[in-house]
Amino acid sequence: MWYPRHIFALFMLLGFLGSVRATRTWSCPDSITSSVPVAFTLVLTEQNISPDGFQRKGILTNGQFPGPILEVCQGDEVEVQVWNELPYPVTVHFHGIEQRGTPWSDGVPGVSQKGIQPGSSFTYKWTATEFGSYYYHSHERGHLEDGLYGAIYIHPRDSVERPFAQITDDLTQLGAMHLAEQTTKPIILSDWRHLTSEEVWEAEEATGLDAYCANALLINGKGSVSCLSQETINEFTSEDLKPILNGAHLTDIGCVPPTIPAGQGPYQHNFSAIPEGLFSGCESSRGATEILLVESLLQYSSWDLINAGGLATISFSIDEHPMYVYAVDGRYIVPELADVVKLVPGRRFSVLVKLDKPPGDYTVRSTIVGNQILNTTATMSYNAAIGLRNAPSTPYIDITGRNATPDAVLLDETQIVPFPVEVPPHTADRTFVLNIDRFNSSYQWTIGNSSFPLALEEAAPLLFFPDSEVAHSHLAIRTTNGSWVDLIFYVRSAPQPEHPVHKHSNKFFYIGSGQGEWNYSSVEEAMRHIPQNFNLHNPPRFDTIATPAAMSGPVWTAVRYHVVNPGAFVIHCHIQVHINGGMSLAILDGIDAWPQIPEEYQLSSTNS
Repeated sequence: MWYPRHIFALFMLLGFLGSVRATRTWSCPDSITSSVPVAFTLVLTEQNISPDGFQRKGILTNGQFPGPILEVCQGDEVEVQVWNELPYPVTVHFHGIEQRGTPWSDGVPGVSQKGIQPGSSFTYKWTATEFGSYYYHSHERGHLEDGLYGAIYIHPRDSVERPFAQITDDLTQLGAMHLAEQTTKPIILSDWRHLTSEEVWEAEEATGLDAYCANALLINGKGSVSCLSQETINEFTSEDLKPILNGAHLTDIGCVPPTIPAGQGPYQHNFSAIPEGLFSGCESSRGATEILLVESLLQYSSWDLINAGGLATISFSIDEHPMYVYAVDGRYIVPELADVVKLVPGRRFSVLVKLDKPPGDYTVRSTIVGNQILNTTATMSYNAAIGLRNAPSTPYIDITGRNATPDAVLLDETQIVPFPVEVPPHTADRTFVLNIDRFNSSYQWTIGNSSFPLALEEAAPLLFFPDSEVAHSHLAIRTTNGSWVDLIFYVRSAPQPEHPVHKHSNKFFYIGSGQGEWNYSSVEEAMRHIPQNFNLHNPPRFDTIATPAAMSGPVWTAVRYHVVNPGAFVIHCHIQVHINGGMSLAILDGIDAWPQIPEEYQLSSTNS
């Protein structure tokens, strides 16, 4: 608990630092006294933007990219009015928000709503039931990759027990950690393409290829493109990629060539239709560099790391500054000290950084992990060091995300322990084995037994029509309210990358994973044969999980969740071109307790 003696230490610290800078702190009492919702307005427009120095069309939210942060208290009622001034329909999804009792505000076209038409608005209403780091993004076609995303932070109630006493019992340190959390700020990491999302999708359809390359990485919407020499690219090509390349070389944007059979599968392709910049064609450009200002007298800074990109798994580090990771996907964990963290698309880490180094500038590094060599940097600068010149800081990682020093520590997600521990039941009521594989082409995918067509975004929403043909097809699964459900993500063929799978609505327990065939009817049966592959003692809870990379054969991942929020949701890979290619599945949770839809959300008024 946050005891009064810790509050006293915090007040002492605030008084001491009063002359350093104005600090806004949040207090979120257990009982919300105001009945007035916290209201936000997001106006979406399209114009030419150049976050990495290369100009192309993108989406601005309230005139900025990324969009503004939505910051509230746990327990607040939230209203987000979205005005669509774009030339195409759009929806907004609130990633990780459970939408308890408000499934009509989940923001998925063809599932929970119709797209917001140009010139129209839609008001999303939900309760901030869970604290922590989240974000909002487009869920219509691929427009997330055009820049429609921004951070959400829900401050915990004052009575919520923080995990910082797991780090230290020093009262001043605890006060500084608490203050850092109260003033936490987002660091939005993302990949960026020089083709719009529609151009990428058209290229996939024309070529038959899976478009797995980015052109730049951004930190809070800022970055640059530096074209590496072929000699440098060859030097940093990983040993894991060399057997796949089979004597070939990565392209000039550091990417696996589309002509490599292992990367695209045994399908027909039209290589003549590949547009410049999709797999090759590096153009150097210079955008702005993000500056993260910190003050050593505050002792700690807290950052909410968010991978809001549509493609790449990203390694992140701050030179010479280890990070205490204290929350994952908005949920506290026993803090883990790491020099490097790896974020799949959709993942969020909250980290504390101790500000105990000499005043100066320290490089913040973001790199792609996997099939491409691509990186960018920002600068963390101590306020006292402004205007000073200092020697380059010492990195933990190189331009590929691999260790630059032998003792650099990478966070191991499999060892995460939740704080406090919650335990799922030892058995589930229902098991669904969801096959993940390509579906008749390089760019089409399945999760389950079929591929979810992009055209279904324009269909009648399943929330309103739970007995439709789609709801009873291989494109959906149905659960009963109050049941415990196991989902087995079974990647059947190799090679395949990690697939970051995200479930809308409630979080799940990550209970196991492994290599090889899944030949079991349930987790209970599997545990009799391979008990070492499962953790029902203290499993972490996430809303996004990466399947292991399938390099030589099948792999599987098992998660367990409790059906407590009836409505129509989806589970999908968070790589945008994989969603467009069909790696999505509708989940009709609690079909026996279907919600009554409020009059204001009936289809006749959804696009008013």
